[in-house]
Amino acid sequence: MTTFVWDYLREYETERADILDAVETVFSSGRLVLGKSVHGFEREFADFHGARHCVGLDNGTNAIKLALQALGVGPGDEVITVSNTAAPTVVAIDAVGATPVFVDVREEDFLMDTDQVAAAITDRTRCLLPVHLYGQCADMDALKGLAATHGLALLEDCAQAHGARRHGRQAGTFGDAAAYSFYPTKVLGAYGDGGAVITSDEDVARRLCRLRYYGMEERYYVVETPGHNSRLDELQAEILRRKLGRLDSYIEGRRAVARRYAEGLDDTGLVLPRTTPGNEHVYYVYVVRHPERDTIIEALKSRGISLNISYPWPVHTMSGFAHLGYSRGALPVTEALAGEIFSLPMYPSLPREVQDTVISALRDVLAELS
Repeated sequence: MTTFVWDYLREYETERADILDAVETVFSSGRLVLGKSVHGFEREFADFHGARHCVGLDNGTNAIKLALQALGVGPGDEVITVSNTAAPTVVAIDAVGATPVFVDVREEDFLMDTDQVAAAITDRTRCLLPVHLYGQCADMDALKGLAATHGLALLEDCAQAHGARRHGRQAGTFGDAAAYSFYPTKVLGAYGDGGAVITSDEDVARRLCRLRYYGMEERYYVVETPGHNSRLDELQAEILRRKLGRLDSYIEGRRAVARRYAEGLDDTGLVLPRTTPGNEHVYYVYVVRHPERDTIIEALKSRGISLNISYPWPVHTMSGFAHLGYSRGALPVTEALAGEIFSLPMYPSLPREVQDTVISALRDVLAELS
């Protein structure tokens, strides 16, 4: 048996009737692009967060890209973010012509070290882009204060944090806008690509609506400002509407798996995830840390267990971003983590017997290393 980090088939069997009904709803609606399902999901996702607007988009990368554009970020600007993230966060910054500026992450929770942000701000800085990594929020109080003091836009990358909260407040509601991915593995995942931006700023929302539709607003073929073809698919929107109503149960399922891992691995020498005080973690991934990570992963492979690493290569070390000029050692915590972290299987329908197999195998391997 090979154990994978993620699998949707068990969940699909449980939800099959509703998913297929969503397909029928869209195909029999008479409208396949920007119809009732997209507009309904936008309204419901905004309401879920207490935001005024949601704009559905084709994927999470474009959600960040178009949000940056709608916030006025472009060529010559700098955007402060982290390197311990999925590459799309940074790809989106590059795509608008801006320059990513990296700060390190904190040892205790792997989130943006907000104590380093002030020193990274220059007269070219236009936006702060924290990543709510692995399922919990960065220190948004500190970032809101910095953004207000320096007149900066604040955009939240919420691709991994659907339903996460900080001091009772939903992720995505602290900044000027928040970008989401609905890639199938996400806490709220579609059956294909999808994304969205939420905001309570009317002007930002209107710009986003234009940007996702070639730059048009009222009439087809009338471009008011050059845009993109970045619309959320009607079918994915309808599926997301159905799944949004089950989001709380998905989160509780992930937390139940996290609790079993914590109980089963607490005394093994693994560094387990730590929830930052004030945060409510949704465990998009369950990331652990050990200095002999590579040995552990190879030993588990020999037992038929395949695990993932989130992420083995910090973005600033990738050849595609060599032009930014970051040398090895520039972000010491991020670089140390890249050699030690790995992810255990995590999704709400993860069978209990798989959890037991992973826990047992890890305990055996770690005992052999001690």
